[in-house]
Amino acid sequence: MSTMKFCRECNNILYPREDRNEKVLLFACRNCEHQEVADNNCVYRNEIHHSAGERTQVLQDVASDPTLPRTKAVRCAVCNHGEAVFFQATARGEEGMTLFFVCCNPNCGNRWRD
Repeated sequence: MSTMKFCRECNNILYPREDRNEKVLLFACRNCEHQEVADNNCVYRNEIHHSAGERTQVLQDVASDPTLPRTKAVRCAVCNHGEAVFFQATARGEEGMTLFFVCCNPNCGNRWRD
């Protein structure tokens, strides 16, 4: 991913713009008429780096998230509660996605993966 691009004429930021006739991505200056063909089609990339503490907080709040799917087909090994929230994520040191479960018992919060 390239960094921000600046105009060669006036040093202002170049913004992505499409040329619909030529079907090509351009970077154009909003201050002057300078524009150049993009060397890469990636316009924006959002990379989020979480600390270990942030990841732990996210897992604690998962059980109360109403948007996540719930299942009653599993039992918690710690408290024997019959409901859990589940989601898919990449596990450290493993390729592919792993299914994670979090116990819905507010006094437990046990986490396991399948």
